[in-house]
Amino acid sequence: MTTAAEHTESNSTPALDASADGSAKTTSVEAPAPTKTRSARDFGTRIVTRLGGATVAFTVLVAIFGGLFTVLTPPFWGHDEITQFGRAYQVAHGGLLPQRIDDTRGVAYGGDVPKSITAVMGYALRDYTTNPEEPGSMVEDPAAYDRLCGAAVSDATEPVWFTNTAAYSPVPYIPAAVGIRLAEVFGLDVGGMIALTRLAGLLAYLTVVGFGLYTLRRHRVQWLAFTVAVLPIAVFQAGTVTADTMTNALAIMVSALLVKALFLGDRLGRVETGALLAATILLPVSKPTYVLLAMLVVLVPADRLGFTGWRRWIPLAFAAAGGLVFAAWMKIAAPTGDGMGLMRPEHQWHSVKPGEQLRGILTDPGHFISVFGESIALRDERWFSQFFGELGFAYIDVPALTMLACLFAFAVSIGVADRLSAATFRRTLLVALTVAASVAMIYVTLYMSFTPVGYYIIDGVQGRYFVPLAIVAFAVLLRWMPLRLTDIAGRTPTVGPAVTVIVATVVALIGAVWKYYDIVWG
Repeated sequence: MTTAAEHTESNSTPALDASADGSAKTTSVEAPAPTKTRSARDFGTRIVTRLGGATVAFTVLVAIFGGLFTVLTPPFWGHDEITQFGRAYQVAHGGLLPQRIDDTRGVAYGGDVPKSITAVMGYALRDYTTNPEEPGSMVEDPAAYDRLCGAAVSDATEPVWFTNTAAYSPVPYIPAAVGIRLAEVFGLDVGGMIALTRLAGLLAYLTVVGFGLYTLRRHRVQWLAFTVAVLPIAVFQAGTVTADTMTNALAIMVSALLVKALFLGDRLGRVETGALLAATILLPVSKPTYVLLAMLVVLVPADRLGFTGWRRWIPLAFAAAGGLVFAAWMKIAAPTGDGMGLMRPEHQWHSVKPGEQLRGILTDPGHFISVFGESIALRDERWFSQFFGELGFAYIDVPALTMLACLFAFAVSIGVADRLSAATFRRTLLVALTVAASVAMIYVTLYMSFTPVGYYIIDGVQGRYFVPLAIVAFAVLLRWMPLRLTDIAGRTPTVGPAVTVIVATVVALIGAVWKYYDIVWG
């Protein structure tokens, strides 16, 4: 094998040159300078080597497809985007705690939003709830959105109901709040404010998840984390205004760091340790159902976090602080549960009673288990498809091609993942139990806060709620599953699987964007 220098020399052509005295001397003709193509390829190789293939691919694909969803999703057509934006606007203007508002229907929480924005909210609500038959497009009049979004952000405000999002702490709305304030500084119109708020969330998702993937750059398991991070539902949410954008980002980053420290046995750097400890406090108040995921930091051996001596107790202290902050916010947000029934049809407005549901679970757990079983029997296929993508309040399922491509990407990324043998059996079992408990919390929370008393299933469960738990769940599986993909020489390939996962992801995202655009805009 020749070196780069040898290769250069071999491309130099000897030539005879006459000197002043007539003697001949040998000179060489310099080889042509490297082409721009080679320079670009070398630069790309250095970037991939430094940042990790999954990090680079994630950044490019989410920037492209997340940006497409930002542009293609009509204003306030995201998941609960009307109430999500309302809460973000409240946080942007200092409203950190839930605020009670007057409502003749019953208990309600919300806040004031400019009338020019509520006009778009009202139009969008009517538009996505009254759709024509196929093959008509869901958007009735694109020009109406252009007209409403072209208006200036008014000084006059009016109250908007968002009891469901008033229960969330300000933490997951920080990126959106920054986007709103920047839009005000630049004097953007309504459409500009909505777009900048969405883009701020997308940038936060790129930054936080990108860091998580970067920490796994030296391990093949980076492609498993990548596959979860680029699920169409996650990319769609990153392109709209929702607290789930930051929640998903924090959960994926925490999962990546847990895999590195707990399952791979690597020591975390100072920045990585700081990020994990910070997320131990931030994740529980972003969405309560993932509090246990954050608490897994206590299972990581202290030396892998860089702590010795008395500092070995620092992770436990942060976990305790996260638990206390979680408990404090739950107490603050508890009264909002009395108003959640207003999200349901009118005849069920006063049928959601968290206290009564909790008493039922404690006094008659058999009934709850029966309802849980009925929910699985009747809804599990919906949760499965929603895990890949039910896109916003257009309720558009991603195509079968997208789901198949995602499953193929999962099969390859799981098959080539590292052997996660650093975690002991006991620690792995505790992680598995934590994942199971977190799943149970999702069902119990929705049973108490959204399901009417006496209802036949647990209502409101959606497949996207399981995305933040996917990486650690797969890590447990990989710890106990010895099977891996190898080539004919018995080696685990790297480049081929990486390219395969990227191509499958591109196919999945193209399919999702194409179907969404075709149905929504026609």
